[in-house]
Amino acid sequence: MKKMIFAVVTVAAAIVATGCVHTVSDTSAYAVSYGRDTVSGRYNRSWEQVYKAALTVVGNNGVVVREYVPHEYTNTVRQLEGRINENRVFIKVEQIDPKISQVDVEARTKYGRVDIDLVHELEKEIALELTKY
Repeated sequence: MKKMIFAVVTVAAAIVATGCVHTVSDTSAYAVSYGRDTVSGRYNRSWEQVYKAALTVVGNNGVVVREYVPHEYTNTVRQLEGRINENRVFIKVEQIDPKISQVDVEARTKYGRVDIDLVHELEKEIALELTKY
């Protein structure tokens, strides 16, 4: 009986520990782990150039699933979602001021875990892509 109660409590704790989180692109995603899951980068480029670089990087590594302009923000914010090696990637590009733009990158595996290595790699590739402009 004690083993059965322990099993039920363990399963209940696992269910409570998992859930949905808000992504940088203001959507929800299944998540198992919490903590740092986003990497940001600021660049002395227009948001159009940074967004184009982000599209190119996701397109080179995987496939762009969705691009959209959120209605909650001004026209200087763009978001995209992609798939890279069965990971869901969320990217948000926004203009901080006329000469500075920020990119936020987040990636989750198909099991909901954070793939921080992929996030860092994508942010570096976006910076590298910007040197071509």
